[in-house]
Amino acid sequence: MAAFASGLVFDDIPVDVIEKVKLCLLDTIGCCIYGSTLPFMKALISMALTEGGTPAAAILGTSHRTSASQAALVNGTAAHAFQLDEVHAGATLHPGSVVVPAVLALSNGARLSGRDFLTAMIAGYEVGIRIGLAADGGMFKRGYHNQGTTGALAAAAAAARALGLDPRATAQALGIAASQSAGLMAVQEGANAKAFHSGRAAQSGVYAALLAGDGFTGAEDVLDVEYGGFFSTLVDGFKPERLTEDLGREWETRKVGYKLSPASNGSITAMDTLSRIMKGNVVKAEDIEHITAYVSTNTLHHCGWDFDPRRVKGVLGAQMNLRYGLAVMALDGRATPAQYTEKRVSDPKIAEFLAKIDVRVCDEFDRDSALRLASRLEARSSGGETYVDQTLYRKGSAEDPVSAMQLEDKFLTLTAEILPAQSARTCIEQIRTLDALPRVPEFGSI
Repeated sequence: MAAFASGLVFDDIPVDVIEKVKLCLLDTIGCCIYGSTLPFMKALISMALTEGGTPAAAILGTSHRTSASQAALVNGTAAHAFQLDEVHAGATLHPGSVVVPAVLALSNGARLSGRDFLTAMIAGYEVGIRIGLAADGGMFKRGYHNQGTTGALAAAAAAARALGLDPRATAQALGIAASQSAGLMAVQEGANAKAFHSGRAAQSGVYAALLAGDGFTGAEDVLDVEYGGFFSTLVDGFKPERLTEDLGREWETRKVGYKLSPASNGSITAMDTLSRIMKGNVVKAEDIEHITAYVSTNTLHHCGWDFDPRRVKGVLGAQMNLRYGLAVMALDGRATPAQYTEKRVSDPKIAEFLAKIDVRVCDEFDRDSALRLASRLEARSSGGETYVDQTLYRKGSAEDPVSAMQLEDKFLTLTAEILPAQSARTCIEQIRTLDALPRVPEFGSI
């Protein structure tokens, strides 16, 4: 894997993969800029600026610059801060929010061209996604957050390629990053630390690559060593063949999907299902007597827990929760940032509707890992009718994709309050033509 990341050449990457990763870059930068405005990000930005350091990289969405490692920390946290960043469902990884901040942090000092930047991104995506696939959902089952665990290695692979490290140094970078892997899923019920996992992973990748480049060592067999290794510690078992099978021939980057709603993936499929039921049968929220959502065990653990608005720890808990998503979709008919505010979460009408929702495991979705995010809903009306529908793949996923224009519209919406319209459109054009640029620009600078 280190040899692949180190030796990856732009001209050997299929054109459609290049175009795909440009969209991933656009989506991630939009999430970074929007995320930088969230209230809890003020504390992190303040800490980074107080600590100071060589002003080597920009904090997106602001006029500030800081050290490469601190910029990666802040931008990575911002990218994952509002649950809108792209995702590879099979790997349970949001690669953009760990890879892009790491490469951005090093791009100025390494004097990267656009082609170099995109190549480093893809190296990080392919390595990180394959590590996530090999884990086969095992980290999540044990309560680890893949953004903090797998994400550190994805960022390290990308950072190592950005710095032009040879295979041996890249292997050491992966070993160093693996030792920094961390992140507990308890944060999903409201803690700011969930987004911080992405930032720390991006920062860990930068640290790992810089240190490995100076001869600092990790553990070359860190992935498969029997005691204290990455997989042996974090999962009950793994599938090593997924690490290198068809590496460089089958591009996992193609399977990254995008999110148009700021909610967990399982919540989005359930909300889409309910929306179709209500629109197709002219059903109103007050007509619904009960909803049963059938989901995978993974989705039940991730976002199907009982939700009590009176005990909510913040908006994140609502974003992660499938029951809240169904309630707000029934009442509002949409799932935009406006549905995920403290005021909306505390609305008594939400609590009233939540009592109508039940979530159960569907064995069919457990048997097929490709259906891990699927949902089947039964909605019973007060008139006695029962409506049934299902969504197997989330809108925006590789199986049900969105267009480049939709992602550009998302970027413009996310950045509207921060960037002048012309600056936002310039950023889109820079990313669209990045492979022709001799130097990486400062995207969306203020």
